[in-house]
Amino acid sequence: MRYVVLAVGRVRPPFSDDVQHYRKMLAGYCRVEQIEVREDQDVQRRIPDRSYVVLLDRAGRQLDSVAFANWLDERRLAARDVCFVVGGPYGTALESVDERLSFGAITLPHQLARVVLLEQLYRGHKILAREPYHH
Repeated sequence: MRYVVLAVGRVRPPFSDDVQHYRKMLAGYCRVEQIEVREDQDVQRRIPDRSYVVLLDRAGRQLDSVAFANWLDERRLAARDVCFVVGGPYGTALESVDERLSFGAITLPHQLARVVLLEQLYRGHKILAREPYHH
């Protein structure tokens, strides 16, 4: 299984350093691919076939870190790639998604949302491996 982070816009400094940092940390746990598109209308056609599509949405379901780790494990057991969609500065509207997740009621800048997603993927895999994260 792999994770695909499909995002509108390019990640730029200072966020690009953080994205690279977490991608490097995740390499020991899972495969993460990034796809960047220019505009919202390019998103739908770039979603990999048969992926479990998750739209990051302020109004989506919120999970704490342990629940998110368990959610990742459920996705792994389902043996489908997971495609996380991160909208641009104005969000992204998709007609059909499997799930909507939120990192809270606040609106995050789209580049920061990518960093938070990767950090939570890393944290989730550390939890599943029963390894310490910040202790």
